[in-house]
Amino acid sequence: MGTHVIEAGFPVNSDAEFEAVRDIAEASQTTVCGLARVVDVDVEAALDSGVDLVHVFVSTSDVQLEDSMHATREDAMARAVESVERVKEAGVDCMFSPMDATRTDEAFLEDIVEATCEAGADWINIPDTTGVATPTRFGKLVENVVAVAEGARVDVHTHDDFGLAAANALSGYEAGASQAQVSVNGIGERAGNAAYEEVVMALESLYDVDTGIDTTRITEISRIIEAKSDVPVPANKPVVGANAFSHESGIHAAGVIENTDTFEPGVMTPEMVGASRELVLGKHTGTHSVKQRLEELGYAPTDDEVREVTRRVKDFGAEAQRVTVDELEKFAREVDVATAEEEVRA
Repeated sequence: MGTHVIEAGFPVNSDAEFEAVRDIAEASQTTVCGLARVVDVDVEAALDSGVDLVHVFVSTSDVQLEDSMHATREDAMARAVESVERVKEAGVDCMFSPMDATRTDEAFLEDIVEATCEAGADWINIPDTTGVATPTRFGKLVENVVAVAEGARVDVHTHDDFGLAAANALSGYEAGASQAQVSVNGIGERAGNAAYEEVVMALESLYDVDTGIDTTRITEISRIIEAKSDVPVPANKPVVGANAFSHESGIHAAGVIENTDTFEPGVMTPEMVGASRELVLGKHTGTHSVKQRLEELGYAPTDDEVREVTRRVKDFGAEAQRVTVDELEKFAREVDVATAEEEVRA
């Protein structure tokens, strides 16, 4: 699909994960990244897996340093610099991530960014590890990091605890970041990460950025990940949800029948993401949708028949939500709607 980097896994985690990362690195022409703590064994495992990019990380917020790592700021700084130097010594690109950056003392954050850049880091990742950033604050933080990250490009990693992951990723771009870490369907720790499909389509459609991604396969990859992960995609999920391009309201459906831009973004069509538009029948359905669906099924209804079938659709929809094709045809028979062939013969 043209995805720029695949962070394939954590090579030191297990033999199986090491082999998976190695196999992905060998099989892919896309840049493949391996994750590593600022620990020698992690870094060596990542290097041995054959990845193109090693992503080393260390906690930098005081709460994580004290109660998770049981280390000092000085420890974190020293281990971060040593790990970056080791990756670069091996001739591999390096990304450094100050974990929990959005809860880190800003002066210390700038210090560790400067130190790892001096050690040769190619990328500085700014993670909103606990999802507490707001777009405005995150943008200012990223802007400050971009200003001190000499010789390195900036990447962002956002979590969706407050539903702001995609917005924060976009805010990072606006503030000068070159890359965002995303996951298909937003799958990730807790409430998840910025969703691949949302960030890509926002960049393409709202920011007019050519991401290089084959967006026509976004729905396809979403369905694959849904099946493989066994994590269902909500019907109202932006871009890839079953309802993303569905219309039930009579006003909306009537407008879309005339011109799809009336009640769709216009700059993002279902065809752009490999999906299809659907007129859904239910309690909010109007006569325009019913008439179109009947005609698609081969009927030639009169205006009075359309109104009567619509009444039945609304009544049924109020109890059973959606009206299936079978139900619609049943209503058409009950109202004695003629098919187009019968109309011609008459």
